[in-house]
Amino acid sequence: MTGSENSNARILTGECYCRAVRYEVADAFSYALNCHCSNCRRTTGSAFKPFAGIVQDKLRIVRGEDQRLVYGDDTTHDAHCARCGSLLYSRVREGKWVHVAMGTLVGAPSIRPSAHIFVGSKAPWHEITDDLPQYRGHIADG
Repeated sequence: MTGSENSNARILTGECYCRAVRYEVADAFSYALNCHCSNCRRTTGSAFKPFAGIVQDKLRIVRGEDQRLVYGDDTTHDAHCARCGSLLYSRVREGKWVHVAMGTLVGAPSIRPSAHIFVGSKAPWHEITDDLPQYRGHIADG
């Protein structure tokens, strides 16, 4: 059984910096990665984005639905708080999955990032100092 199939998973909450938007998500993530691509760096203002992937219907906005700023289209997009700008999650993979920005989670998820992706375009001023595997692009790209 994979994490996303566990219907008895505990529920985590997440929220933006100003707490206008709050969501709930099952602690049943299928994967977690650190993305170093230039888009993730720009949306987070950081060296990389730690994110956890889960099927889209496992995430539910519980406060501030009208405070979300969606950048993209109905299928794939980034969801930010319109008040403070925090990146909450990205809807990806034909809209069927979300990549939750792990920094917005209030509690600790049971999963940890297992690799660094897009290190071929990582910030030149950032040095990766852990022993996680590193991939120039997507994991499938090697």
